[in-house]
Amino acid sequence: MLIHPWDAPADDTEWQHWLAAHDFGQLAANGLPGEPPMVQPLHFAYDPARREAVTHLARPNPLWGALEDRPTVLLSVVDDYTFIPGPWQATEDQPPEHGVPTSFYAAVQLTCTAHVVDDPEAKAALLQRQMGHFQPDGGSAPVAAGEAPYGRLLSGIRGLRLEVREVRAKFKYGGKRSEAVQQRVSERLAQRDGPGDAAARSHQQRRLAAAAASTGTPTS
Repeated sequence: MLIHPWDAPADDTEWQHWLAAHDFGQLAANGLPGEPPMVQPLHFAYDPARREAVTHLARPNPLWGALEDRPTVLLSVVDDYTFIPGPWQATEDQPPEHGVPTSFYAAVQLTCTAHVVDDPEAKAALLQRQMGHFQPDGGSAPVAAGEAPYGRLLSGIRGLRLEVREVRAKFKYGGKRSEAVQQRVSERLAQRDGPGDAAARSHQQRRLAAAAASTGTPTS
């Protein structure tokens, strides 16, 4: 993933905050020799303190053989995307029809070492971590090995710890453009108000404000 300086996160907090609210992605793994790469959509829970993500998959999933053969994987998350028409992006000295269209999006890619979890107690603990993330208010019985209602189901899944080795993050929201052009794009996003437009506009305004704060320049 190409990351220009103007699209890079300001710091780890920016991408970690975003990832905490975007917990569904695609896990890419090399296939077994002679087979194509594999991509698995999944929910996950990321723990910044441990620098790992946890998830689980059904035991019959064909991904397991690939992970055991080559445990280096990439967890990719993309969201808050929208299309920006060319005329919106024209510079101040250009006619609108000369503007270049683009895409806005946020993306985080975690390069990880995959660790398969088969021990029943460890799987139960892993599932409890996921439950704590996705259902913080509870409402479900605890997961415990050998105990109803979920204990007997543990044999049908395998847990997965993704130990994070490298993080690449990108917030592509027109940071290369002048503030005037960015504000114009934000206005058009608010007017269009299509799928993804509000989230994209929020990112653009947040990053504009952060850039202004770092230089002491008020935004228009």
